[in-house]
Amino acid sequence: MTSWIILGATSSMARAFAREMAEAGETVLVAGRDMDDLRALATDLQARGAPAAEALHFDAEDPETFAPIIERLHQTAGPVSAAVFVGWMPSQAEVDADPALLDRVAAANYTGPARFLHALAPLIEERGGTVVGVTSVAGDRGRFSNYVYGSAKAGFATYLSGLRNRLGRAGAHVVTVKPGFVDTSMTWGVEGMFLVAQPSAVAKSIARAVEKKKNVIYTPGFWWIIMTIIKLVPERIFKKLSF
Repeated sequence: MTSWIILGATSSMARAFAREMAEAGETVLVAGRDMDDLRALATDLQARGAPAAEALHFDAEDPETFAPIIERLHQTAGPVSAAVFVGWMPSQAEVDADPALLDRVAAANYTGPARFLHALAPLIEERGGTVVGVTSVAGDRGRFSNYVYGSAKAGFATYLSGLRNRLGRAGAHVVTVKPGFVDTSMTWGVEGMFLVAQPSAVAKSIARAVEKKKNVIYTPGFWWIIMTIIKLVPERIFKKLSF
């Protein structure tokens, strides 16, 4: 039996993935900022089959919340796995108006999650387990409309690649997840979205990737084709596009 810590657990994708793990009979610890919501989620997860579920406080922008979670995981038995669904996406216009938001975007999407995983890595090396890191297709290429957010997700994806190399030497694994447009609170009201996926479908694809020990997945899968085309556009043309 694996103990899963799910960061950013109140997001719709994280909720759906937590339910997948609960129904598979895994212990699930859910972490985030809204403790009332997390406690209700933990109760739901136990009803769905998790032998144990617990709500923990986590804030990617507050490193002081990390150590108590790491300590709690040391108290569990067996493999330890982590799924990172944390993220924050202000509009590019908001960041342009207040460049100080760059620090918060980096902390929420990259440095906070990476710092937490770095602290957790020795325990995973010791016991085994899996890390799921949710990045974004926005990190594949800097786009005019959200390049600050995209750059933070790109940094996290690169970190996950290195962590995969590190943990793989101990028999553990890291799955990098690159979602396209998903129906979540983060994307609500964002213009120009198309082929929007449901969180439950994304969660199932992540669960399959964990089972099959995939390294990197795009979800839904057709985003691999879309992003391959976008990455092949010459820079002289790409820099003139406004999407």
